[in-house]
Amino acid sequence: QVQLVESGGGLVQAGGSLRLSCAASGRTSSVYAMGWFRQAPGKERDFVAAINWAGSNTRYSDSVKGRFTISRDNAKNTVYLQMNSLKPEDTAVYYCARSGSYLNSRPDTYDYWGQGTQVTVSS
Repeated sequence: QVQLVESGGGLVQAGGSLRLSCAASGRTSSVYAMGWFRQAPGKERDFVAAINWAGSNTRYSDSVKGRFTISRDNAKNTVYLQMNSLKPEDTAVYYCARSGSYLNSRPDTYDYWGQGTQVTVSS
């Protein structure tokens, strides 16, 4: 079993920044890519970003490219999402997840999920 715990969410004004963290525990010795998704009320869970085990390859949705940066520290079993130039449309619950299929953008290819952290961007 793998447990994922997100933190770092909160309320921020448009144009501001937040840094989300996702700490993994349990059976984390295997080599996996990790991803971030988000879900706004009444909407589907959307892909945000993914990163490979080594941190050498990343993938972003078009809506966050150039504003968000995904990174990881394997020594700390932690994945980060640095979010800059935040917009009200970035408001959502953000989830991290472990990928079973490299840098896939489909939620059904991720096998472990955190409980989510709320990000609210005010205009």
